[in-house]
Amino acid sequence: MENFWEYLQNLTDANAIIGLGFYVLLVVVFAETGLFFGFFLPGDYLLFMAGLFCAAGKLPVGIVALVLSLIASGVLGNYAGYWFGYRTGPILFKKNDSFFFKKRYVVLAEEFYAKYGGMALVLGRFFPIIRTFAPIFAGVVRVEFKKFTLFNIIGSVLWVCTLTLSGYFLGRKFPQIEDYLQYVILAFVFITSVPLIYAFVKKKLIDEKSVNETETDTKNNTE
Repeated sequence: MENFWEYLQNLTDANAIIGLGFYVLLVVVFAETGLFFGFFLPGDYLLFMAGLFCAAGKLPVGIVALVLSLIASGVLGNYAGYWFGYRTGPILFKKNDSFFFKKRYVVLAEEFYAKYGGMALVLGRFFPIIRTFAPIFAGVVRVEFKKFTLFNIIGSVLWVCTLTLSGYFLGRKFPQIEDYLQYVILAFVFITSVPLIYAFVKKKLIDEKSVNETETDTKNNTE
């Protein structure tokens, strides 16, 4: 059991993932962008760290090959998520929660998609959990494949280029930043978590308000 938890901790550690090799990095990005059990993987700061490590010469590829490979992994991951959602359909909403699957995450992706439409596949790339479940939900509702492909590619390009190149150029400009990686990671976790926390709190407040209004209406009707 202890080894299992240690394994999970390594999966969420960008340094450990990158240390396992370039191809493992690509597999993790693929999993986090389309496989429902990949929602806990550290996509954002993993891309940033990959750029940082590339600048320091710690990866076996140059920045161009790195960026193109990561974009391809992100695109293929979304295709896998779309296919999974397309095949399972609405039954996914009836699936029981487990360690690797939370129905509320699918609902969250549904609400995000309802608000932003196809752009959810682009904007969702920058939000943990959303980027995993948005393509799955797109498959569930049978979004037109050509439209999905367009937003899929745009989203992957923007996401990978923004974070990976930020890490790369920052690493080239300030090589000593490697000494402060723990602070960089904490900053990324905080920045990427704030929007989700805000969304959850806002939804909870709206739900509570709706319940209170319903109770008030019921009380008034009985009187």
